[in-house]
Amino acid sequence: MPSKLMLIARSMPISSVVSKSGVRKRKRAGGTPALTISRPELQIDGSDREFRGFVHGMLAFAARLEAVRSGFASLIGLTGIQYTILISVQHLQDQGDVSVSMIAEHLHVSGAFVTTETGKLLKFGLLTKRQDPQDGRRVCLSITRKGRDLLKRLAPTQVQVNDVLFEFMDASEFKQFRAMVDRMAACGDRAVDLLDYCARGGRSWHRTGRL
Repeated sequence: MPSKLMLIARSMPISSVVSKSGVRKRKRAGGTPALTISRPELQIDGSDREFRGFVHGMLAFAARLEAVRSGFASLIGLTGIQYTILISVQHLQDQGDVSVSMIAEHLHVSGAFVTTETGKLLKFGLLTKRQDPQDGRRVCLSITRKGRDLLKRLAPTQVQVNDVLFEFMDASEFKQFRAMVDRMAACGDRAVDLLDYCARGGRSWHRTGRL
């Protein structure tokens, strides 16, 4: 019949084991967690512990980045995406005509979504639109004086907050990270497509992005 101590030991989620050298080790109940990444470049000694820390850190920063965007937007009476579209039009129009498809590509969202939100900005008098003289099917967007004045008033706050938000980054790190961002978004699109495919019962996927 098992002793009382043995019964207690069996009920513990994490038990102590003594090795041949006499060193007491802790043995995790349930074994080692399954890996969440297979690429060896993202593992350290066969473990994904650092990868998980990286992902969770990215999630934490992304939440704060979204909170900052929402905060900027609320200061000028807009939603986060409306603010982002407005400031994107302002910056992109320096390069020429700005179309809905250009904004959609720049922000990695659908054209239909941009069309809906720009419609609201048009009603607010923050954007204007005109037909592209080269292509009557295309609409060109421009920021109005009202829109520029709104962003001009917001700029001093943006400078202060963004300086703090990205103070961890030096010039070299900024250049490296900026070069990665577009690739990150593209990989994110493929990952979401893969997850959607798996949710529908799909079983195979190649890293080329083809099912």
